[in-house]
Amino acid sequence: MLNRITARRRFRRWLVRFPRAVPVALFLAIAAITTVSIYAIEKSEAQKRAANLQQVAQTVVSAVQQRVNDSASFLRAGAALIATLDRVNGPLFRQFVTELRLDTNTYGSDGIGWAPVIQRGQIADFNRRLALENGPAIAFHPAIASDQERATPVTYLAPQTIRNARAIGFDMYSERTRRAAMDAAAASTKPTASGKVVLEQEGRARQDGFLIYMPVFTGTGDARRLKGFIYSPFNAQTFLSSALKPENLDHVGVTLYDGSAKQGTLLAHSNLSEPAGQTTQASLDVAGRLWVVSVVAPRQSSLSFLSLLTLLFGLLVASLLMIVVRLLTQQAFEDQKLIELFEEQHAIRDSLTRELNHRVKNTLTNVLSLVALTRGRASDVSSFADDLAGRIRALSATHDLLTQSDWGCTPIRAVIEAELLPYVSDKVQRLEICGPRVELAPTEALSLGLALHELATNAAKYGSLSVEGGKVTISWKYHGDDRVDLLWSESGGPEVAKERKRGFGTELLERIVSNELGNKAELNFARSGVSCRLIVPVRKKSAFSIRQAGAPACSDTATQGQCPN
Repeated sequence: MLNRITARRRFRRWLVRFPRAVPVALFLAIAAITTVSIYAIEKSEAQKRAANLQQVAQTVVSAVQQRVNDSASFLRAGAALIATLDRVNGPLFRQFVTELRLDTNTYGSDGIGWAPVIQRGQIADFNRRLALENGPAIAFHPAIASDQERATPVTYLAPQTIRNARAIGFDMYSERTRRAAMDAAAASTKPTASGKVVLEQEGRARQDGFLIYMPVFTGTGDARRLKGFIYSPFNAQTFLSSALKPENLDHVGVTLYDGSAKQGTLLAHSNLSEPAGQTTQASLDVAGRLWVVSVVAPRQSSLSFLSLLTLLFGLLVASLLMIVVRLLTQQAFEDQKLIELFEEQHAIRDSLTRELNHRVKNTLTNVLSLVALTRGRASDVSSFADDLAGRIRALSATHDLLTQSDWGCTPIRAVIEAELLPYVSDKVQRLEICGPRVELAPTEALSLGLALHELATNAAKYGSLSVEGGKVTISWKYHGDDRVDLLWSESGGPEVAKERKRGFGTELLERIVSNELGNKAELNFARSGVSCRLIVPVRKKSAFSIRQAGAPACSDTATQGQCPN
């Protein structure tokens, strides 16, 4: 529990110290987690697409392989039949092809053809037979080369179509790629595919294709002789289209290469309507020849549904978390302000308690001093009680003023009026108060009030306040920047006796007041009346008030009634 509270406080301190950085950091952390999650999802999706693409490639390979194997089976059957015949004629060959029920649209070939092996000297006889069956317009072509000892002209190609008729009479042995395939077939005695060629029946189309040759032999052992080749020609594009089912081409592109996958070996392809993306390849053996099938998927232009869902969820969580952290930050700031306020109030309360204790002690000290001095000067209990009560009332009056000002600044005029007005009657005595507006700190106000009480008491008993027509003038002025020179002056009263007993007022002014004010009181007992000069300090609020730090002094230069000259 303690660890949890400590962690919570530490987190709030971070919120207060970094109010903007913490929400941003949390947002970036959630964004990073979301990004990593999306990356993992996309990688998984890419692997899944790669596996699906590889499966499509294997499906295409199987379909192509199946077409080639079916064609090879037909060629083997034809080779077995022709090997038993002394001579191959047109009706018989076409009947054989018909009996095979060959669907060229299904298997992608142009049909099945027969090309016997003839020697250079047999070309004329071949042309005569060719003219008898097909007309004089069709003949052996191209002319046999000087270094070519034999030829393999196309004699029959079924089914009979205008397209297939273009190939009749063409010497396939005269072309290098076909010749290599036929030689390889004769050597292996197996169906053998040629490289990329342009079929003779293409005419001007010039589309790429290939052929599969199956050699036909007569005789056995050393007497075995190559009779010719039964073969199937293929338009590569038609062959690829027939091998692929519509579901195999669903949103994928397929390219067929003869040998390695490069531009010069391209046989056929199915177009991809969308930009190309991920690609996979697979190789296969086509009648002894290596082919490569390349399958390409469309490029993924956007994130998968799961990635988009994760992105939206991450953004939502990050945004909500930022809002929550922002609210927590605001709450942390408010809590911090409350804590600071509580600490300030606690400090103020402690200071007030100490200040109150100090002031109570000072007041009690003053009371004890008053009691001691009054007792020493009293002649009887009654006079002691009266004098003590009056002085305590003076302290109380000044205390009332300080309480009204919340123990702040107290104007000099207010202190004077509180202490002297009870002794003055406008009909018999006059009181004149003049001086600038000056406000005193609590200690100086108490001391001044006590001094004025003693002066007023003495004037009421023996001085100008004891007779009609008496007058007391109290004036003050600034003495420097931080002191006030206050003058008490009596007139119109009884003459002051030369011989007089040293009273309590003199003791109080010289001991208590002078000590509190920090300046000696100057008493003058002239025959015309008593006068007293007091130097009163003026302090700034910051020197005595715990809640007024940096405040100005307790006075200003404004005046309330200038003293008459």
